[in-house]
Amino acid sequence: MMSTLFTDRLWKRVDTIWNSYLDHPFVKGLGEGWLEKNKFKHWLKQDYVYLIEYSRLLALGSVKAKDLETMTTFAKLLYNTLEVEMDLHREYASQFGITPKELEETEPGATMTAYTSYMLNVSHRGGVEHVMASLLTCAWSYNFIGKELANWPGSVDHEFYGHWVQMYSSEEFTKLTEECKDLMNQLAEGKPERELVELEEIVVKTSLYEYMFWDMAEKEEEWPVNLAVNQIKSS
Repeated sequence: MMSTLFTDRLWKRVDTIWNSYLDHPFVKGLGEGWLEKNKFKHWLKQDYVYLIEYSRLLALGSVKAKDLETMTTFAKLLYNTLEVEMDLHREYASQFGITPKELEETEPGATMTAYTSYMLNVSHRGGVEHVMASLLTCAWSYNFIGKELANWPGSVDHEFYGHWVQMYSSEEFTKLTEECKDLMNQLAEGKPERELVELEEIVVKTSLYEYMFWDMAEKEEEWPVNLAVNQIKSS
């Protein structure tokens, strides 16, 4: 048995990073209700295609799982992402007049592409524990943010952003997050220190990518040079 839970060790590394999310203008604006809707719309579209790639990772986790219990956990998380979390996005999109098909056809931005490419890379090269380490930050940090924002005056009842806060602070999402943490602890148990350090660094890097994702949404970031290749005329 590990003397301390691996997720307790992880929290010590990401505490400062995650608390910085709460001071980020996008998250702060969402929690206090003054976030510009065009910025939220940008986050919504990029996060939707992010969740598509996130779902691929969950499916990969089931493939790499060495027992039925682990496979079932990944399958449950996959279902929740596709049918519950992404449904929140579809509901918000409908308020912007965006169809599910249009959401799915969103052009992935630079930060979203870099983030998901990193997760897919380390997950394909590693074992099931690498998949879980790649996925953990997203679920856990959103639950952290949701529960923190739920304590802010008026956030839960906000006419537009309240549903977001309710979703990520809910008992259901908290339960799924705890299942992710429990699985991470199980997969880390008995690993040598060099492997634990590797898993830890994945969680730290994805935490930094999460900050970059909030920054991307705040700045409505696209690619540095936004050119449609099929419109470039040959000389």
